[in-house]
Amino acid sequence: MSEGNVTYEVRGHVALIGLDRPQKRNAFDLAMYRKLGLAYGALARDPAARVGVLFAHGAHFTAGLELTQWVDVFSSGAFPIDAAGLDPLQLEGPRLEKPIVCAIQGTCLTIGIELLLATDVRVAARDARFGQIEIKRGIYPVGGATLRLPREVGWGNAMRFLLTGDDLTAEEAHRIGLVQELAEPGEHVARALAIAEVIGAQAPLGVRATLVSARRAMHEGEAAAAKLLLPELHPIMASDDAREGVASFVERRPARFTGK
Repeated sequence: MSEGNVTYEVRGHVALIGLDRPQKRNAFDLAMYRKLGLAYGALARDPAARVGVLFAHGAHFTAGLELTQWVDVFSSGAFPIDAAGLDPLQLEGPRLEKPIVCAIQGTCLTIGIELLLATDVRVAARDARFGQIEIKRGIYPVGGATLRLPREVGWGNAMRFLLTGDDLTAEEAHRIGLVQELAEPGEHVARALAIAEVIGAQAPLGVRATLVSARRAMHEGEAAAAKLLLPELHPIMASDDAREGVASFVERRPARFTGK
């Protein structure tokens, strides 16, 4: 059986990160998970890439884990992340300080939901179906679903699917806020790319500061985040991009940001 792969391609300011094991419905073997972590690390270090799009080749986002390969990992208590990579679940180690837009189609099970919960904006094809089915396999989600799903969709909505393992349609996922937009099948990646291109055109320092501030408010509380709003704006005001932002406003033209 061929091991899983992950593609990495930069278009303009957008890095497209593709799960690439379509013959197995993009089920995660250990190799594909490690390669995804390396792709996140590449995005973090890539000066040309300001935003990522996480998508999947083939008809399905992912059928979940190649469970037989993960028994020893679960027993060890640590996910396999290489030194040059970042945790794609964003649970351990440094956080990626660039936003990711996720595009989902077909089957999206277990780790697929946890990966999309670790991204910032999600677009689903109307044929997508979601399932957090670990409870049906005698275990429970350990990739962040128990932490993030109640926050994203509300306690009752989260427990409805975490505790039953029932399927969730794209329409229902959109209704409860798991995904932000729906697209026709085959158009979901293009829509995610369009959103990412808009993000990539913004000032990188401002985008990073927005992510950091919002995450701080989420994890440390609003008061902790509020104290740093103006102090963290101060160095940005001295940047070329801040000056370009003011100039573009005065001159009534689109801004051309450089990230400096």
